[in-house]
Amino acid sequence: MSQPYRPDSLSEDRPSTPPSTDPTLLSLQVPSSPTTKSLGGDTLRSRASSFNSTAETARSRANSDVRTIRSRFEGDELTPEEALCPDQTNEKDFEVHDNPFAFSPGQLNKTLNPKSLAVYKALGGLRGLERGLKTDTVAGLSVDETTISEKISFEEAIDLTEQKKASQSRPVIRQEDIVSGHEVPGQYHDRKRVYNDNRLPVKESLSIWRLFWNAYNDRILQILTAAAVVSLALGIYEAVGQQRAPDEPQSLDWVEGLAIEVAVVIVVLVTGLNDYRREKQFVTLNAKKDDRQVKAIRSGKSLMISVFDVMVGDVLHLESGDSVPADGVLISGHGIRCDESSATGESDAMKKVGGDEVWNRIVEGTATSKLDPFIISGSKVLEGVGTYLVTSVGVNSSFGKIMVSLQTKNENTPLQVKLARMANWIGYLGTTAAGFLFFILLVRFLVGLSASTATAAAKGSQFLDIFIVAITIIVVAVPEGLPVAVTLALSFATKRMYKENNLVRKLRACETMGNATTICSDKTGTLTQNKMTVVAGMLGTGSIITRGGAATEKVAEHFSTVFSRVSPAVRSLLLQSAAINSTAFEGEENGAATFIGSKTETAILTLAREQLGMGPVAEERAGVEIVQLIPFDSDRKCMGVVIRLASGNYRLLVKGAAELLLAKATRELIDATEENLHVHDLTEYSRSHASQTIEDFASQSLRTIAMLYKDFPAWPPAEARRIEGDHSLAVFEDVFQDMTFLAVLGIQDPLRDGVSQAVKKCQDAGVMVRMVTGDNITTASAIATQCGIKTPDGLVMEGPKFRQLFNADMDALLPQLQVLARSSPDDKRILVARLKHLGETVAVTGDGTNDGPALKTADVGFSMGIAGTEVAKEASAIILMDDNFSSIVNAIMWGRSVNDAVAKFLQFQITVNITAVVLAFVSAVSSPDMHSVLSAVQLLWVNLIMDTFAALALATDAPSEKILNRPPVPKRAALITTNMWKMILGQAVYQLAVTFTLYFAGAKILHYDLDANNGLLRTELNTIVFNTFVWMQIFNEFNNRRLDNKFNIFEGVLKNYFFIGINAIMIGGQIMIIFVGGKAFQIKRINGHQWAICILCALPCLIWAMVLRSVPDKYAAVLFSFVGRTWLAVFRPLMSALATVFSPVGKAYRAFSRHIIQPTKRFSKRATRKVLRKKATEEEKEQIASDEERAIQLKKVETSPTEPPQTPPSAGFPTQSQLSPPPITLTTA
Repeated sequence: MSQPYRPDSLSEDRPSTPPSTDPTLLSLQVPSSPTTKSLGGDTLRSRASSFNSTAETARSRANSDVRTIRSRFEGDELTPEEALCPDQTNEKDFEVHDNPFAFSPGQLNKTLNPKSLAVYKALGGLRGLERGLKTDTVAGLSVDETTISEKISFEEAIDLTEQKKASQSRPVIRQEDIVSGHEVPGQYHDRKRVYNDNRLPVKESLSIWRLFWNAYNDRILQILTAAAVVSLALGIYEAVGQQRAPDEPQSLDWVEGLAIEVAVVIVVLVTGLNDYRREKQFVTLNAKKDDRQVKAIRSGKSLMISVFDVMVGDVLHLESGDSVPADGVLISGHGIRCDESSATGESDAMKKVGGDEVWNRIVEGTATSKLDPFIISGSKVLEGVGTYLVTSVGVNSSFGKIMVSLQTKNENTPLQVKLARMANWIGYLGTTAAGFLFFILLVRFLVGLSASTATAAAKGSQFLDIFIVAITIIVVAVPEGLPVAVTLALSFATKRMYKENNLVRKLRACETMGNATTICSDKTGTLTQNKMTVVAGMLGTGSIITRGGAATEKVAEHFSTVFSRVSPAVRSLLLQSAAINSTAFEGEENGAATFIGSKTETAILTLAREQLGMGPVAEERAGVEIVQLIPFDSDRKCMGVVIRLASGNYRLLVKGAAELLLAKATRELIDATEENLHVHDLTEYSRSHASQTIEDFASQSLRTIAMLYKDFPAWPPAEARRIEGDHSLAVFEDVFQDMTFLAVLGIQDPLRDGVSQAVKKCQDAGVMVRMVTGDNITTASAIATQCGIKTPDGLVMEGPKFRQLFNADMDALLPQLQVLARSSPDDKRILVARLKHLGETVAVTGDGTNDGPALKTADVGFSMGIAGTEVAKEASAIILMDDNFSSIVNAIMWGRSVNDAVAKFLQFQITVNITAVVLAFVSAVSSPDMHSVLSAVQLLWVNLIMDTFAALALATDAPSEKILNRPPVPKRAALITTNMWKMILGQAVYQLAVTFTLYFAGAKILHYDLDANNGLLRTELNTIVFNTFVWMQIFNEFNNRRLDNKFNIFEGVLKNYFFIGINAIMIGGQIMIIFVGGKAFQIKRINGHQWAICILCALPCLIWAMVLRSVPDKYAAVLFSFVGRTWLAVFRPLMSALATVFSPVGKAYRAFSRHIIQPTKRFSKRATRKVLRKKATEEEKEQIASDEERAIQLKKVETSPTEPPQTPPSAGFPTQSQLSPPPITLTTA
């Protein structure tokens, strides 16, 4: 078992320069032959190798003002033994059995708990980590690694002699030895055993037994169970404990109590199984939601791997917009700044420094606490590119520990909250009716006691019957199935949406999307295919060139003709602009070699490879020293890079939006065929020609990209300001002027198939589609017209003009605004905010890091699953896995389907509620023996139909495209529409009329003598009433499949197997109950003639629904308004009177609760806790200790990394909203 190493000291003789980058030793960076098929593995490494520039201008700062100051970082005075000393709470993390690596998880965690350069120094810096973790900072892990046969000790990992050897003879991986694209059995076995994988422990889902208990953990069901047990006991006592006359039949009153218990068990089992199914669905969707692809280097190749497969020792790429998947140390990079607020609470962007540079500063004694090579999991890369070495993953990572400790229950969606509130109100009304019924029957029972000759047991049984009926009415009246119906509909919809390329991260987005009124869509990749190709261009301001065919109306030369004539100097300049000024790299996708990165950049690299003879990107970048990198910025619409030339001069290369860059150019490349670069002042004619060419390209729906350059004798230029914190870098705006115009390229990105039809569907559905793009106004307008977004009377604006408008002016033009061109992410956010201010329900798409605010501001944010950054995905509610606008249309359909499913179930349930409660109430009050026509067991069966079966049947209707042929529902629309009230009240009236007719006049109609046959005919008549009532609910379920006034209620029913199956179960169950229910259901088997009566009485509810649908909604609204006003006029005084009467009772109850009930509850809880505390096992004590340990660690994470540990943190502990990614928020019932 490995123990923490306690070295005596670390020598100051550590090499002060990074390992050798001899090209003969790094075959992956500089392939031995230009004809090699190497993919250039660590492409960022090769360009990053020059980030630690040896230029005098870049090194002067380090040699000036800090060399004389030593030991400026906290902990520098600590010995390695003290720095790596384990805390008492996490000693187990330092002990690993049979560890083949030099470091334990605990030792690696010390670097970030909190950030500590002292620990970094004790671990031997980047080279010590590289050797101790048996990895390679250039080639990454080997894909063929399984177990580690040769162990390495702590001493060997940090041994200086061994490190010098490693720096002089780095491992060389030959191209023929690289293995990828196949499964390796037992891959990274030892790494997983020692350091775990990058998965967080899944929040344990509730067991099926727990779900059964939750289903039963309803106070009303428990009261009903207790009453049924007492009824069963009394029934058994009557049957076996009392003498009966010789001719008196055996008492079977105990059967009802047993039947109620069985019915409760069935309700609990069905509800629990239903919840279990939903739990499993959500667990599956959550797993898919958390998975994503990251860029790693393995065996020298850049590959896309699952975030779950990231291992300690992996080398991962970093670029702007990434969400860091694991802790680590920066190997090399340029301009990397990270937002660590989600992990540390530190709001400032943290600048990162390469691990080797930090080590050099430590050795020189010039290191300060501001040096930060540490990459923290959960943080966001705001800008820059680079690579880093993974040191902690999964539960061992800093963010993993926080996420594990903050796992919480999912929140309900707004619709669930609304329906739960409505369910409570309906439940209150039902409970009031049940209480009123119980009061009336109790008075009748008490009045009749004096004249009753029944035994005490019979009287007790009679009272229990009254109580059970009242409780059962409450069970039926409380519509607990309403929130469940939402969950069922959302569960079904999210699963189907995933199959249609919509990954729902937040359930509320699913229901909100159904009511969207406007969509602000990106162009690239959403409306277009994001398969870009350079099809036209212009060198300097000369002739136009094309790939094939005419891109414009002008005569153009072919690419191959023009590029074959360019001089070596111009070819080199073009290659630098394409390959060096780019963040794309070579890699593999689906086993095929390709360029990975921005599609615009990959199109330019493809042109360079095909027409300029560009070799592997890594080879083009390997011999170039990059001094400064300017990442792409969506505000300035360009990116740049500064390189050092062989002559000692410096060259700034810039590419970006053509019309914006043309304004920065004052010179142009004249003749591309001359040996030297021949430039001349850009004349007005040439500027006008270039501007017209850009306009021509844009009118052909081409994206226009310009390339500029400028040479400098020194860097940074004397006249330019310096970047604060790094005086070796110049402020870009100060040098981005007087540029030389090199070329303009026209890039074609075809429209996606079917996007015009999808836009038309949205418009037919009342959803306005707006294009928000960074392209120029001509290109944007042309593509918007092709898509059908731009209409003749539509308005097109540019972002800079839009953002300068006053709010009132902005609100006035928004209804006509269809295209916003040259927009920045802030323009998009402003647009979304103003649309919401006008009452719109806004959906917006975004793929960049800066799109996060707009995605958060929108009602529903869609991020791109392919082209989107991790920041954008975490800010969004739904991920478009295919980046296709047509998938948004599917989201609208499913969102409306969810809202429709809830409305259908609500309409069905309220109808059954009204009918069942009124029928049971009236029949019980009017009955001489105070028995309801619907017994307790029958009501439980009806409740099962309402709350579970109907929810399953009505929540699983898949949407058709006809669902788009109606406008969206306003935000503040009522849950129950006029048409729904019309159907609810109309069906309730019909059902009550039929059941009351059968109950009160059925004996006359059927010629029954109810006084004869010892009550058998009454039981038979009650059976007919019950059977008719259930069949009316079955037929009415078909009525509720439509929410409009159309007649075809069977449309698409054969496609919904759930609906067919559930109705088959309901019909089969009802038939079985009638035939074999007997005493348990208090029914009598009926014959065919009576079955015909039941069906013929129930079937007309289908015809009656057609009659109701024929009544215009406006007439129904007038009637309901009159009835409502009349009801309020009567009801309000009555409620005021009741409030006055019962106010003293309420006050007395509250006082009793405050002084008696609540203190009793608190005492019982304290007593229970004391008993449980005494019975705690050793395992529970260990768990408590583990929780305390986690709390201590979280406090350390909270501490600002730039402050001493004893200083209170400058920022509070991060809230759950700050911790991204948020859960799919897939709610479980």
